[in-house]
Amino acid sequence: MACDFRNIYRLISLAYNRGMTDAKITVRLMREADINTIYQACVNEGWHKPRTLFRHYWKQMSDDNGVLIVGEVDQTFAGYITINWRSHYPPFRKSSIPELVDFNVLPRFRRKGVGAKIMGFAERRVAQTSPIVGIGVGLTHDYGAAQRLYVKRGYIPDGRGIFKYHDFVSIGEKITVGHDVALYFTKRLESAENDG
Repeated sequence: MACDFRNIYRLISLAYNRGMTDAKITVRLMREADINTIYQACVNEGWHKPRTLFRHYWKQMSDDNGVLIVGEVDQTFAGYITINWRSHYPPFRKSSIPELVDFNVLPRFRRKGVGAKIMGFAERRVAQTSPIVGIGVGLTHDYGAAQRLYVKRGYIPDGRGIFKYHDFVSIGEKITVGHDVALYFTKRLESAENDG
């Protein structure tokens, strides 16, 4: 008897997401009061993100240099992403391509649509000022879920290869792969109404 793996996958996905069917996912801009909430959520996950980072993001928003977008499930913090209007990645900066940076969804909310909603909100925000958005992603398995999500959302590699610190990696060059090594992607945005 032939096995229909697509049907099995669908049933597993339904069971996995069952707890989220009635949950309300909301996405909004960061408020100053979110600094401590986001910081504490990161501490609880064992993520090394200092409180000063979120204060910096808040200052960027106040200065119109960036935006931090928060995702919540039933009014509980679930994840965030930032938009950096002036990317630190040289090709994006040269072409005035805004960059999505520091995208994180708490593990218990992953694969439940939260990340997709956060990304969609961010992409619509960028589409108001730019026809293209960029994003970088790490190369290790820690970034596997993000790598898959970006490809599913239509991001394509920018064709420049691996970037580490402030330079591109050349063939034969030996590097240590860490959180600072990334591959960069871009996505053409349809319009401000684009759902991403």
